[in-house]
Amino acid sequence: MKKHFVIKLVGNRPTFPNDMTDDERVIMQAHSEYLKGKMKEGLVLIFGPVFDPKGVYGLGILAVDDEAQVHEIIANDPANVLGTYEVALMMAWGAD
Repeated sequence: MKKHFVIKLVGNRPTFPNDMTDDERVIMQAHSEYLKGKMKEGLVLIFGPVFDPKGVYGLGILAVDDEAQVHEIIANDPANVLGTYEVALMMAWGAD
């Protein structure tokens, strides 16, 4: 049975992504394509930016075999250089 995790990507500065540089925009495009590929593999269920008034952050829900797989996905994500990931186990009803 798959385990579900929430991943949250918080940018390196509070104004991100509103003031992305051109280089950061390229990285974020690669990040989006990377996670879309993980969706096709069935590992990422949903992802995208959350426009919280306290600060924008990225959020994803993953369905994986174990937490090590989450950390592997994060390690290979091009956007991991633009912020910090937080990871939490999630009890997901109705997901299987």
